[in-house]
Amino acid sequence: MFSHLTPSRQLLKFPFKKVFGCCLMLLLTVADNGYSRPTDAELSKAISSHLLCFPLATMEPDKNLPTFTTQNLCLTEIYNKTGVEPLWVSTEGPTEKAQTILNYLTNAYQHGLNPQEYKVDRLGELWPAEDAEKLAELDTALTYNLVKYIHDISYGQLKPLASDPELFAEAGEKTFNPVLAMKHVLSTGNLNDFLASLPPQHHQYRGLKAGLAHYRKIAENGGWTTVPGGPSLRPGDIDPRISAVRKRLQVTDPLLGPAQGSAATVFDPMLKEAVLAFQRQNGLTPDGIIGKNTISALNISVAENIATIRINMARWRWQAHDLGKRYVLANIASFNLKAFEDDEIVLDMPVIVGQEQHQTPVFSGKIKYIDVNPFWNIPPSIAQKEELPALRKNSNYLVNRHVRLFSSWRPDAAELDSRAIDWHTVTQDKMAGYKLRQDPGPWNALGKIKFVFPNTYSVYMHDTPAHNLFDRTKRDFSHGCIRVSNGLNLALFLLKDQAEAWPVEKFKEIYNQLDRKVIQLPVPVPVHITYLTTWVDKNGTILFNRDIYARDAKLYSTLLK
Repeated sequence: MFSHLTPSRQLLKFPFKKVFGCCLMLLLTVADNGYSRPTDAELSKAISSHLLCFPLATMEPDKNLPTFTTQNLCLTEIYNKTGVEPLWVSTEGPTEKAQTILNYLTNAYQHGLNPQEYKVDRLGELWPAEDAEKLAELDTALTYNLVKYIHDISYGQLKPLASDPELFAEAGEKTFNPVLAMKHVLSTGNLNDFLASLPPQHHQYRGLKAGLAHYRKIAENGGWTTVPGGPSLRPGDIDPRISAVRKRLQVTDPLLGPAQGSAATVFDPMLKEAVLAFQRQNGLTPDGIIGKNTISALNISVAENIATIRINMARWRWQAHDLGKRYVLANIASFNLKAFEDDEIVLDMPVIVGQEQHQTPVFSGKIKYIDVNPFWNIPPSIAQKEELPALRKNSNYLVNRHVRLFSSWRPDAAELDSRAIDWHTVTQDKMAGYKLRQDPGPWNALGKIKFVFPNTYSVYMHDTPAHNLFDRTKRDFSHGCIRVSNGLNLALFLLKDQAEAWPVEKFKEIYNQLDRKVIQLPVPVPVHITYLTTWVDKNGTILFNRDIYARDAKLYSTLLK
């Protein structure tokens, strides 16, 4: 019955061993390709072993940071909602969304972030994985590094808050919910667009991002040489050091051309203009003289400038990403306030900020009302530390300054005669119980106008009778509030949308009187109090300034070291 299978003589000559060997190899290859990839069940099982919890501040234990309590990223909570199925890989390897995530983590350096904090090297090692264990590690690693990136790019890193909760109170988001963040990710129709929308989109942040790329390019090209110290150089001087100054400024000033031969050592008018521009861009007195401070600024390395830009990009991520259509921006470090409308600067003025021991805080708020000809309720801390010692020397001290004394802070408190009290018997605790209120007038410490944006710091903006202080280059004289140099113009900016209710002449009439008037803003105007040691002007030019509170070094050691 099997006669039809009997091999012929010709068939017997066929090399069966060779064919069998080749077929066996082919079958083994097919088997290898067909069964090396895990099944969906195997991949899900492998993922279960990677569902750990990580502290969001660092994503891994860090002995150099103090203990910091925040919501942990627990992968179990995320994956349990998806049935413990992979989010970014399949049995065939990484998906298109996985590639999108890796691209953003790798390009985090464009925002001044360190890609290594998002484990991009390990992700690269796992990328070609084929077995269930490594694919599971890749999927979960993409998840927790994505969540960390979303937090950091949206709210700023938590490390500064962990290192100094009081100084960097605005850093990070303490109520950040990783599970909710991942829910948004998984529900988005376009992951690329979603991730692109997370960092601040305003002009200042985009300008610093472009500036970071520019200064990194300068670093790649060798940076700049230092300028030797020595006596001040003035326009018209001839000095060998001038050549070094010219070479240094040519790196960052495209308008400064080269000088040939002996002219390179002459402090000519073109170089003077470049020096003036540099001084303005670096918070120095623009006098055109290359003195000690200017040489010091010229010799700040490109690496230091890059670090400063990265630090300030981090600061912007702490604050509101949408600054508003009309808003007020005060920069503590530059002693300056600007008002913006449709991204255009419509008001620009010098301000006075808090002293070193009374630092103005960083936060965003909304100006809700304007207090014209305000009373000044002297804070208890000032009453204790300044008013009481002065009263012990002169019992007329309050009367001479039109300050009225009340028995307490209660609305029904009785007014007292400050001249009839023996202030030597009054303790600091007793002094804090008194209410001291200065009447409106040219003597009032708040000047003619006060701008209120309720906040936990009890900080506000106000006018001042001491306008001579605005002539100073360094203006840190207050107890924390911001003194504005032109309160009238700031008020008119805020009232622009109420032209019918408050025409300019009507407001000026009230402004020039002594009677108090509180004007509510129907639409509160955003105000952003920042601490920026580098920023961009309307032309995109990078500006640097002094670090008046020495905060950059603390941020550098926390974020970049």
